[in-house]
Amino acid sequence: MSDAAAKRRARQTLINLLLSLGATIGVMLILILAVPRDDSNRVQSVDYEQLAAQAASQAPGALLVPTIPVDWYSNSARFRSASQDGVATWYAGFVGPKNEFIALTQGFDVNQTWLQIQLEANKPTGEVTLGDTTWKIFESTKENNPKKSKDFLMVLEYESNAVLVYGVAPRQQLEEFAQQLSLLIQANNAN
Repeated sequence: MSDAAAKRRARQTLINLLLSLGATIGVMLILILAVPRDDSNRVQSVDYEQLAAQAASQAPGALLVPTIPVDWYSNSARFRSASQDGVATWYAGFVGPKNEFIALTQGFDVNQTWLQIQLEANKPTGEVTLGDTTWKIFESTKENNPKKSKDFLMVLEYESNAVLVYGVAPRQQLEEFAQQLSLLIQANNAN
């Protein structure tokens, strides 16, 4: 066999390798671009008002069902009876248009152990008066980046119950939400 033929075969092998690599990359790009993708929100909204209406007969008191702005939605809502830890709870979480998050946890016939578990390692840092109601403020003892939903909590204890408001929304939005809950509690107590 001649030296020229061996060189030609060696070059042809390299050319064939590069052509097959190019074809593979081309097919991969076509598949990536051709496969449709759903870019919609994977978290489905929850009808928290309907869930609260269904749970109302089991609850030992009136459930707090706030009105949220039109561009907000509830991502989770649930009622848990007192059978698990002795405290019946109502939870609802809400998401805003800029990924703000506000949640409420309402506990019925709460005790200090339950309240401490909810507060995790947060320490009291003050109070805020909203209308006729004074909410205690608890903040995380450590700096979290990104912020966690329970880094800032507002707690209102009333009768033998408690409601916690927390999230990763601006403080003003959390206070407005807490104000609405205060009004709901007052309306429920008036009835």
